[in-house]
Amino acid sequence: MPPLRFAMFGTGFWAHFQLPAWQELEGVECVAIYDRSRTCGQRFASQFHVPAYYVDPEELLQREKLDFVDIVTYPFTLSRFVKMVAAHKIPVISQKPMAPSVAIAEENLRACREAGVPYFIHENWRWQTQLRELKKTLDSGIIGKPVRARISMVSTFPVYLNEPQLKDLEEFILTDTGTHILDIARFYFGEAHVKGEDVATVMMMMGGRTTVTCELGYPENHMEHEYFPETMIFVEGDKGTAEIGKDYWLRVTTETGTHARRYPPIWYPWVNPSYHVIHSSIVPCNANFLQALRGEGAAETTGEDNVKTLKLVFAAYESARSGNAVCLEGRPAPEDGQRVCH
Repeated sequence: MPPLRFAMFGTGFWAHFQLPAWQELEGVECVAIYDRSRTCGQRFASQFHVPAYYVDPEELLQREKLDFVDIVTYPFTLSRFVKMVAAHKIPVISQKPMAPSVAIAEENLRACREAGVPYFIHENWRWQTQLRELKKTLDSGIIGKPVRARISMVSTFPVYLNEPQLKDLEEFILTDTGTHILDIARFYFGEAHVKGEDVATVMMMMGGRTTVTCELGYPENHMEHEYFPETMIFVEGDKGTAEIGKDYWLRVTTETGTHARRYPPIWYPWVNPSYHVIHSSIVPCNANFLQALRGEGAAETTGEDNVKTLKLVFAAYESARSGNAVCLEGRPAPEDGQRVCH
C-alpha cells in the first residue's frame, strides 16, 4: 500500500512535535507545509525534510495530491482552515479546542459531513500510557462501579514562555487544558451533567452515577515539587480504588491489597523533556487516525465526539457566570426522575 500523503498547516511550537510524531509511523508522508510566513515555512520544511512549502493554503490544496491535512495553527484560525480543506473533499485533522464556540464547532462538523470527509480532533492527552492503563483498570471492573473521582492538573510550569499567545485568550484554562481534562473525564466515565464551575474547578455527575471533580490551573506561585504536565487521578469504586500518582504510578487497591506498577511514557529523541508525557502521546494518537484513514478501524477523537467535550467547556463557563447548575441535553432517569446526559 502506498504511503498516505498529507500536508501540515502551521509551523509553530506544537508543529515541531506533531510532525516528528508522524515520522515515527510507517505508511505516511508529509509532502507539503503551509505557513503565512515564507521564512518560517521554508525553515520548517528544510528542518523536517518536507519537499514543498506554501504561503497560500489554497494553492497548496489545488496543487498537491493529498490524503489528509493536519491543521496545527492557532485556535482562532482552525475553523477557517477546516472548512477550506473540507471544500476540497480532503479529510481533516485539527488541533483542539476545535472551535471558539459550540456553534462554530457544529458548523465545522456540518462542513465536513456535507463534503463527505472524516473530521478528527487531535486529542492526544487520553493516549498517555499511564492514562490508558487506568482505563483498562476501570473497564476490568476490579474496583467495581466508580462512584467518585478527582482529576487534577495544576502546575506552576511557565507555559506562556513557549506559547505566549495563551496570555491573550479571554477564556483560557478550560478551553486549553480543560478540553484535555474534560475529555479524560468523558473517556473514563461517560457523558456529564455539569453541576458547577469556579474558575478552574468543574464538578459533574457523569454516566448518571459518578461524581467527578476536575481541577485545573497554572498558578504563578511555588510548589515543593513540579510534575508538569502529569495528570493526577483518584477513582473510588464500590469495590476498591484506583489512582494515577506522581511519576506515572498506577495503584489499584481492593480487598486483596494494593498493587502498584509504573507506566512511564515512551522516550523519543525529538520530544521536549518538559512536555515528555504529552509529546510521546502524539504518536499513538496519530496512529489511531492513520488506522481510520486506511479503513482499518475507527478513530476515537472525531469531531462528533469532541464537540461533546467542547459543550462541557462552555457549560462550565455558563455555570460560573450564572451561579447555577447547567444540565446538558438529557432525558429523565427512570430510577430517580433526575435529568442526566446522554
